[in-house]
Amino acid sequence: MARYDFLLETYGTERLKTLGVWAQVPVERLRVRSEPRARSPLEHMVHQCVSEDGWMRGMLGIAIAREALPPEETSGALIAHYAACSADRLEAVARMSDEWFEEETQFFDVRRSRAWVLTRRLTHTAHHRGQLTAAIRSWGQALYSTYGPTADTGGLPKDGARTIYRYASAEATLADAGSAPALPTPGDRPVTERP
Repeated sequence: MARYDFLLETYGTERLKTLGVWAQVPVERLRVRSEPRARSPLEHMVHQCVSEDGWMRGMLGIAIAREALPPEETSGALIAHYAACSADRLEAVARMSDEWFEEETQFFDVRRSRAWVLTRRLTHTAHHRGQLTAAIRSWGQALYSTYGPTADTGGLPKDGARTIYRYASAEATLADAGSAPALPTPGDRPVTERP
């Protein structure tokens, strides 16, 4: 096992979480801004595709044969395109040596190791995914897990809640955006660590 396999595993699961959250955005909400300064869900998807492409090519030297964006900017096209691009990138990064991860590269106006830049990329992706999950919640929709149990997957872990992902793989996400597992209710306990 290489020293940086954990980053590959993390990137692999982060891409699935991103695809799962994107699949939860209703088509009728795709172009809706929650606030004038906020991105719409469509703009979040476009930003993820463009930003990840820029970081991977410019900072990490991971160039793939695909364009940053699909020809059509619909949720289905963006989900399929991001699934394909991120799979290609994961495959390319998996071929890199430990030394490659430790070499410095330019990160905006400073130099950092590639491992550091990839870690920062993962947190950047999680940040934008969090913004989308907050929007989904504000619309009154149920949320599937992204890291662990949610109020919609049974409440808190201390109350026996489970982690329930909307899809088990990128292929499942692409195959049927409507076949999500049923979610339990949180029960009668409040979803908080406070009494």
